[in-house]
Amino acid sequence: MADAAVRSKKPATSRRTPAGGAPTAPHTAAEASDARIDIAAVTDMLLGTWADTRREARAMLKDPAFHRVDGLSMHEHRERVLSQLHLLVENGSVHRAFPKSYGGEDSNGANIAGFEELVSADPSLQIKSGVQWGLFGSAVLQLGTKEHHDKWLPGIMSLEIPGAFAMTETGHGSDVAAIGTTATYVPDTEEFVIHTPFRGAWKDYLGNAALHGIAATVFAQLITNGVNHGVHCFYVPLRDENGAFLPGIGGEDDGLKGGLNGIDNGRLHFDHVRVPRTNLLNKYGDVAADGTYSSYISSPGRRFFTMLGTLVQGRVSLDGAASWASALGLDIAITYANQRRQFDSGAGTDEVVLLDYGKHQRRLLTRLATTYASIFAHDEFLRKFDGVFSGDADSDTDREDLETLAAALKPLSTWHALDTLQEAREACGGAGFLAENRLVGLRADLDIYVTFEGDNNVLLQLVGKRLLSDYAKQFKGADAAKLASFAVTETAGKLFHGAGLRQLGQAVGDLGSTARSVERGLRADQQHDLLAGRVQRMVADIAARLRPASGLTPQGAAALFNANQAELIEAARAHAELLQWEAFTDAVNRTADEGTKQVLTWLRDLFGLGLIEKHLSWHLLNGRLSTQRAGAVSSYIDRLCARLRPHAQDLVDAFGYEPEHVRASISSGAERARQDEARAYYAALAESGEAPISEKVANKK
Repeated sequence: MADAAVRSKKPATSRRTPAGGAPTAPHTAAEASDARIDIAAVTDMLLGTWADTRREARAMLKDPAFHRVDGLSMHEHRERVLSQLHLLVENGSVHRAFPKSYGGEDSNGANIAGFEELVSADPSLQIKSGVQWGLFGSAVLQLGTKEHHDKWLPGIMSLEIPGAFAMTETGHGSDVAAIGTTATYVPDTEEFVIHTPFRGAWKDYLGNAALHGIAATVFAQLITNGVNHGVHCFYVPLRDENGAFLPGIGGEDDGLKGGLNGIDNGRLHFDHVRVPRTNLLNKYGDVAADGTYSSYISSPGRRFFTMLGTLVQGRVSLDGAASWASALGLDIAITYANQRRQFDSGAGTDEVVLLDYGKHQRRLLTRLATTYASIFAHDEFLRKFDGVFSGDADSDTDREDLETLAAALKPLSTWHALDTLQEAREACGGAGFLAENRLVGLRADLDIYVTFEGDNNVLLQLVGKRLLSDYAKQFKGADAAKLASFAVTETAGKLFHGAGLRQLGQAVGDLGSTARSVERGLRADQQHDLLAGRVQRMVADIAARLRPASGLTPQGAAALFNANQAELIEAARAHAELLQWEAFTDAVNRTADEGTKQVLTWLRDLFGLGLIEKHLSWHLLNGRLSTQRAGAVSSYIDRLCARLRPHAQDLVDAFGYEPEHVRASISSGAERARQDEARAYYAALAESGEAPISEKVANKK
């Protein structure tokens, strides 16, 4: 009643103000007197450097043979996905990263781009193909030598040798250096003995292990002449031609999981299994017939990280796949929100489209902005990856930078995917909970992405340690004044060296070239200052608190680090958010069409201000924002959402997905048809004069 009392009884005076005077956002760009975005151009931007490969993959994935079928049993789903892997081979879509001499294309960036697109068909298909060619096959390619390539790569590429990637153990996941499996060399027979000495050393969660794998790349502690030379990788046959485990090998099926049930995850254990000396993938470390160990990398620690670094594509692909899964969820939810109507204005008018509600805009458009930022950052990341693996930019520093980028961006995109898919599900109400509309299935399948290829918090801790390390290197021997003036952007900038992004320490080009995008002093350059300044202050503060560690016992130093661990991880996350903002700004500045540039600027501002709002208490406590300026952040986010509302459909259409990729009935036009039918029914009923009178109206007579 209170709401009705303040609502005007004047009729609507424009399409933006319905009867009753409740203002709504315009539905179309023309209605808002804004230029529409160039959808095709934005699609090209989002598809990125390997747009042609992505389009090729999407064309292939229109075939229903690749699509997930809900309601299958676990066994049926697994067999369907295995058959889909054979289809990928037939279509030549899995060999791009392999050498041309074996029928590949030597194109690492294109390979990852095409692989990421599989998430729209079925995440189980994406991950199982990643196990086969991105992990198992890549281990042979990257850690082995020509002898291994000639012997096994053709069968791996053709799927004649389905395999598992046996790194993770039940007792050790992210801490690979501490795995318990051993490979002890026996000079008399020139064999390694692979052994899991206790239950926690069983290899676990391995795709292809429960059923389909006939071989595995097994990571174990290499022991020869009584010396442990650390983790190395071995090619180990698992099953015979009838699918039975070979002598000394056993395993279990992981069974039903929370998602990705098209993958036969399982456990493996080894009881003194012997493999030839030559089954050691010996690119980085070798054992001679007499048991002598040799490596051109003298440092055990550097050797270990070099070997693991060659397998970074798993984190790269998860970053991209999670970003595009977020895009798919928002495509469904925003399309539905543009068609679904709920509640009228209280004056007998048409029900209101969901996306006209301010809260709904807040729920979906802010996440749309983050998804754009994630996709733009991923393309720069993918270019860095391709540069390293093609050899164009393959120094030790480049590889270290790539590892740090992977550890920074993968956590943000995978966490964002879970948040976005859950919010999209809720925003679609009961319809979003139906399996046919895909959101619950995508959410379940993407859940494990946050711990795949390294737990997200562990990865961010690696980033934090890198920031501290670079801080220490840059200011070794510096006086207090120089330490106090440290700008983390100079350190962070090195991470995109050679990747096509400007160094973050440089001024963001052309920030002032667009119209004043954010009133009240929150323009792009000030967003950058706030985001970069937060990382700067956090790293400097942590470094100062950790400085006494050098004089403490090992236990005392560990305790001091542990006390600062949470803030170090938060600093790393802030650093990754800054990288995403920079990548989004790059994309804005590359945009030629003025209408498109304006809309993308608003969307970038929505992303930047969303980050500032999320950390608003930090900015206030550290004196970075006045209370008045802080109060403007949330109000301006609401204004940006209203500005972007007319462009929401265009912005999700620009993801480039077609109906065969989306496959959600609520975004197929069916909801619009239902709404139109209902409105037509009530309009005809009113016109007939036979409509019943409302009790409220009757009581007034």
